[in-house]
Amino acid sequence: MKLKNISEEELETMSYDDIAYEILKETGKKAKIADLFKNVCELLNLSDAVYENQIGEFFQVLSTDQRFTMLDNGYWDLKTRHKSNIVMDIEEDDDVPAELEEEEEDLEEKENEDIFYDDNVTDDDEAEDELKDLAIIDEDDESADLL
Repeated sequence: MKLKNISEEELETMSYDDIAYEILKETGKKAKIADLFKNVCELLNLSDAVYENQIGEFFQVLSTDQRFTMLDNGYWDLKTRHKSNIVMDIEEDDDVPAELEEEEEDLEEKENEDIFYDDNVTDDDEAEDELKDLAIIDEDDESADLL
């Protein structure tokens, strides 16, 4: 879709990020956010006041829109024109001595043990211990203490 061929009414119904997408797609060049939003505002015949008030929101929208990517030095471009180079170095280390492997296994077993478990204490014993310092007070005794 060429921006020249889009009517003013259609442009007004488009979001800023959709217009920015079309600008970047049509020009084939990366752009700084200020320049890109200035182009959007010019296409929509928006004032400088609108530009100043909305550029922060425009930045936020581009940041969350998956179609765009931020490049070095504040440039933005379409993500489809850039590939990410993710290098994962996953190698099994066969040179680990057997002693270290055994130590790791022992540590894993110790981590899985329940260190807070005590065979000598039952739930009933714990409940009795918690209740031994409690005192029962009648409502009459309580109201007399308050006076």
